[in-house]
Amino acid sequence: MANSISFLLLLSLLAFAPFCLCSKKFGGYLYPQFYDYSCPQAQEIVKSILAKAVEKEPRMAASILRLHFHDCFVKGCDASLFLDSSGNIISEKGSNPNRNSARGFEVIDEIKSALEKECPYTVSCADILALAARDSTVLTGGPNWEVPLGRRDSLGASLSGSNNNIPAPNNTFQTILTKFNLQGLDIVDLVALSGSHTVGDSRCTSFRQRLYNQSGNGIGDYTLDQYYATELRTRCPRSGGDQNLFFLDFATPTIFDNSYFKNLLAYKGLLNSDEVLFTKNPESAELVKLYAERNDIFFEQFAKSMIKMGNISPLTGSMGEIRKNCRKINT
Repeated sequence: MANSISFLLLLSLLAFAPFCLCSKKFGGYLYPQFYDYSCPQAQEIVKSILAKAVEKEPRMAASILRLHFHDCFVKGCDASLFLDSSGNIISEKGSNPNRNSARGFEVIDEIKSALEKECPYTVSCADILALAARDSTVLTGGPNWEVPLGRRDSLGASLSGSNNNIPAPNNTFQTILTKFNLQGLDIVDLVALSGSHTVGDSRCTSFRQRLYNQSGNGIGDYTLDQYYATELRTRCPRSGGDQNLFFLDFATPTIFDNSYFKNLLAYKGLLNSDEVLFTKNPESAELVKLYAERNDIFFEQFAKSMIKMGNISPLTGSMGEIRKNCRKINT
């Protein structure tokens, strides 16, 4: 009889495994069905509005993905990035990684407004961003996954955290890996999540040093394909043109695929933080080779790593709040 009870208990635990697999932080769980009863149309509303935005401007998909990354690496996935400066809050939007480059806030505003009409004070800005990042991936041809939900929104922001925690384009490999490790992410997550650079653009100012002064000696980065470097210099001069945009993946810039990794093998990664994945660490280099050869394995790992990143220190239960307006805390 005892063995039968134990077996039944095991079965019941396995039945709820998808819930427990997600995240338990600050006393609550994240799970995909969180809004099934409180706001059943939530995911469809996010997807439909985002789809229109991406159709109008394909670059928006990459911008939303980047917002999710920059939010989660500062205080966890709590929508602190959306807060404007007000009172004691100093916005993260003015940090070095975000200033003049973070974009897509208006799309999130539109989604939030629609959700507030459908189910007021129910769906958090943090969850909207997590869903929008997944949908941005799918809309550009990438993998799909169930997004664990139930995050709440922060009551503050961290400008210093934004300046210090987010990996920079010119960081060394070890610095980038350390910043990932501090968020509970490993080298596999680092390489897989870097694959999001298969879509989107980067500014000249983010990689100029690779073209002209990689090591402070007035010489460009020798690991960068020289024909590619010559092409980049035509629109990224030694001075001026800081905001000129370049495809992160010149081969298929609007399609989510594994060509980003193929570019790295050809020494045509745009950012220093891209190419070091192949040139500075044997373990990450093997992962680059694997993902370049097997798109299916890259897709599978990207989805897993996105779920893992989305689980960084979420606010749940009675922590934080559900903002009515993503740009300011409730009053």
